[in-house]
Amino acid sequence: MRRRDILTVIGGAAALTLPLRAQPLAVPLIGYIGPESPEPFTSRLKAFREGLSESGFAEGRNIAIEYRWAQGQYNRLPALAADLASRKPAVIVAAGGAPAALAAKSATSSITIVFEMGGDPVALGVVDSLSRPGGNLTGVSSLSVEVSRKRLEFMHELVPSATEFAIVSNPTSPTADSQLKNLQAAADALGVRLHVLTTSDEREFDAMFSSASQLRAGGLVFTSDPYFAFRSQRLAALATRYGVPAITQSRDFPIAGGLMSYGGDFTQSHRRAGIYAGRILNGEKPADLPVQLVTKVELFVNLKAAGALGVTLPPSLISSADVVIE
Repeated sequence: MRRRDILTVIGGAAALTLPLRAQPLAVPLIGYIGPESPEPFTSRLKAFREGLSESGFAEGRNIAIEYRWAQGQYNRLPALAADLASRKPAVIVAAGGAPAALAAKSATSSITIVFEMGGDPVALGVVDSLSRPGGNLTGVSSLSVEVSRKRLEFMHELVPSATEFAIVSNPTSPTADSQLKNLQAAADALGVRLHVLTTSDEREFDAMFSSASQLRAGGLVFTSDPYFAFRSQRLAALATRYGVPAITQSRDFPIAGGLMSYGGDFTQSHRRAGIYAGRILNGEKPADLPVQLVTKVELFVNLKAAGALGVTLPPSLISSADVVIE
């Protein structure tokens, strides 16, 4: 072989190998699907990333995350989950409630799913059991759905003379029926009557508060639902405008000027979801990771809001509160 031919062969081999050396190593992809938009999820995403960090992962360093947001329209979740699954991520995180978890489960049976929700994942058919989830799903559940009836009890404690209360439920939520059943059982035990108002449209919020005011209900009790939790500022403003005492699941409501909230600690559940996602990326199987239960439930009360509404929070309610906003 002539010298020129030898140089040509060497040069060709270098042309083949150099681009391969220059390409960065691929990082694992996490698909994240949520029922809302990124802005109201800010504190929850921060907690989720902290959980990932505890497992050794950081977005932009050794993992990539693709997000899909339903903007409060639950009927968009199945298509968003299917699109996310088509990207073949290493794990899908379905956060913010049962609708996202069920959509992700329908989209894939092979990609691992880590859910974060407030309902009972066994009753909803998400997993077979808490200790041995089975299949490709595991995750974290708080007590937000299960404690809806406790919100009615707190409202009755606030207004013990009231014989009627209004309940607000999102009919598109998979947990709506079970929550209403629990609330009715609580109402029967308290000897009060319930008026059920349903909405999944923010444009109906004014009419909802107007109805509660016209019914002369002792207060407005919201079922657990991300749709309401992420519209806390608007709900707080309407409660003040219409002079209606109200209680929701999210601490964001009294922080925004509403009266009371009672529900699970979302930052804790999202942090744990991040830890689980990291453990999956490190090689653990979802079937070997039992569903975690966040047992911490918080009661927030806002004394300033009570004064504006002309109601007096009883000492027993104040002493039970985890946080009193003055």
